[in-house]
Amino acid sequence: MKDSKKTNNENFSAKQEDLEKNKSDAQDQFMTTNQGVKINDDNNTVKAGERGPSLLEDFILREKITHFDHERIPERIVHARGSAAHGYFELYESMEKYTKAGFLNDTSIKTPVFVRFSTVAGFRGSTDLARDVRGFSVKFYTQEGNYDLVGNNMPVFFIQDAMKFPDLIHAVKPEPHNEMPQAASAHDTFWDFISLMPESMHMIMWAMSDRAIPRSLRMMEGFGVHTFRFINSQNESHFVKFHWKPKLGTHGVVWDEAQKISGKNSDFHRQDLWDAIENGNFPEWELGVQLIPESDEHKFDFDLLDPTKLVPEELVPVQIIGKMVLNRNPDNFFAETEQVAFHPGHVVPGIDFTNDPLLQGRLFSYTDTQLSRLGSPNFHEIPINRSISPTHNNQRDGHMRQEIAKGRVSYHPNSLGGGCPFQAKIAEGGFSSFNEKIDAQKVRARSKSFSDHFGQAKLFYNSQTPIEQTHIIKALRFELGKVETLAIRERMLGLLAQIDTDLAKKVADGIGVAVPKKTEKPMNQGVGADSNGDQESKTVKQAVEKSDALSMILNPTNSKTIMSREIAFLCNDGVMSESVNNMKKALEKEGAAVKIIAPHLGNIQAENGDTIPVDQSYLIAASVLFDGIFIPSGDGIEALKQFPEVKEFITDTFKHCKYIAAEGTGAELLSKVLQSDELLKDDKGVLTSKESSDSALASSFIKELGNHRYWKREKMV
Repeated sequence: MKDSKKTNNENFSAKQEDLEKNKSDAQDQFMTTNQGVKINDDNNTVKAGERGPSLLEDFILREKITHFDHERIPERIVHARGSAAHGYFELYESMEKYTKAGFLNDTSIKTPVFVRFSTVAGFRGSTDLARDVRGFSVKFYTQEGNYDLVGNNMPVFFIQDAMKFPDLIHAVKPEPHNEMPQAASAHDTFWDFISLMPESMHMIMWAMSDRAIPRSLRMMEGFGVHTFRFINSQNESHFVKFHWKPKLGTHGVVWDEAQKISGKNSDFHRQDLWDAIENGNFPEWELGVQLIPESDEHKFDFDLLDPTKLVPEELVPVQIIGKMVLNRNPDNFFAETEQVAFHPGHVVPGIDFTNDPLLQGRLFSYTDTQLSRLGSPNFHEIPINRSISPTHNNQRDGHMRQEIAKGRVSYHPNSLGGGCPFQAKIAEGGFSSFNEKIDAQKVRARSKSFSDHFGQAKLFYNSQTPIEQTHIIKALRFELGKVETLAIRERMLGLLAQIDTDLAKKVADGIGVAVPKKTEKPMNQGVGADSNGDQESKTVKQAVEKSDALSMILNPTNSKTIMSREIAFLCNDGVMSESVNNMKKALEKEGAAVKIIAPHLGNIQAENGDTIPVDQSYLIAASVLFDGIFIPSGDGIEALKQFPEVKEFITDTFKHCKYIAAEGTGAELLSKVLQSDELLKDDKGVLTSKESSDSALASSFIKELGNHRYWKREKMV
């Protein structure tokens, strides 16, 4: 037995040594392609000139992205968790001067749309409330074919070149050795990557802001991210940036609230969108464009082709040209939401691409991904992906073919089929790429004009209110506090110091690491003609020092409406029926939804004997699922102080800076739970009345709810 035990121990030790020895078989090895060819530059695609289009011959890019696209089946590799809805787009004014796209010329047309919102990093079963970018993709079923505006709820991205996209996603996904953490960026591999990629710093400011944890999918902006082109009938080009502005305003939640929502209802955003449409509160966005003449391409202190940069609205105002309404939920989640296939290369005449190197890679990647995920080159025949415009071409067969093509001809040119289908002339609506002049050397490099990685990060941070800046600092403390490798935390502090020294110091104080005394100038990999001669990243002073459009609190498009906001009424047997009904009627008149919360489901008895149906019990409900609370008056309200769930409901609402109204005995309960008359004295977010049914209180509550949060409370708390 002893010999046997010794042998097992020896085998175990030998196995451990093997594991340790083979932790990375790439140690001290050159990077190669899958064919064994050594790679000289893994950071940039091959382009026709530094700012030119990416070339199809780039076998390294195609191999890397093809392998990446096929790593997951059948779930999407990114944007796996999604919610979607049908609707329509209506044009306010013709854009004929700038584009020949039919749906942007005719104001009498209602263009059908299908919109999918999603998180990026998590799997299909992950929470809606992860700190993450949100996908915002719109499929326009136009009369000239499908047009996909495939964007996000942030106007910039982490990387400048598609070559780095697999690396970014590999870094942010759960770590491969233990498949943790799910739907979170707070781990070593993500921040290791970011700390070595200074071009990500602008996007990091967005991702650490409250934009990354929206209150609702209906309350977030959408952006096309890249610079595209509008082409008019005279073949004149304008650069264009796309914006979606929500009619309900742009709002988020705080991080503590997001974590609790994930525990109470991980489908919070999905259910919110579904319920709003079912209840007739159709979400609306206005489509805006920033238009830049071809002649102004180089007039900015940043490069229009750089996807880590935005065009400040103070320099180029957003022109609102139409609106989108979502008015119908999908009939089948899998058939529609899951099988819909978006692609930035799905364009119509009048919309064209630029040489943005991230966009150029996406134009290859999306079709390749759909082939793997949907299993066939015929994914366009799935009903949700079908064009409303008839399709005619010589493509045939393939897995899961649905269309039955008639006749003997499947080639062009032909005479047996009368030459059909014909090629369309440009004047007949045939698509033609913009005839941009290209005269450059073939290089694998990045333009020097892409080397400013901190100027717009500074702009974003400086544009935030002190409250929003505090949230960014706390987010960075949380994320970097989860990073175990000291060197990564130090590198990140060095990068943050390039944005703002006070920001870096405050983050450092929270994670127990000092800001490096000597901040090394971060390297911008692959910038310049010599891809082996990395150059220092720059900070370029911006023409705009502060932009209200970048702050969610100061955003000029924010709406004061309380339409579809959810208000919890904390009730009990013995509540005053008049107190409940008057406030409920006033709120519902303004489009808000009221939920009666009580110790048990079923009904409660009011003071006067009326029966009041209960929507949720305190066991089910939580303050984080509501936008505000009202505590009515009544003899039974006093007894609620004995319920721990009620105390938590009130204190969390207060802590998360939401609006609270209470009257009569409800106001007395509120005072006892919060136990701080000093705090309440100057808090304009808590509205109380000694009366039992106060119409003035209802009016004030409605007005204040439109502000979303009483942020001044955050400092007091």
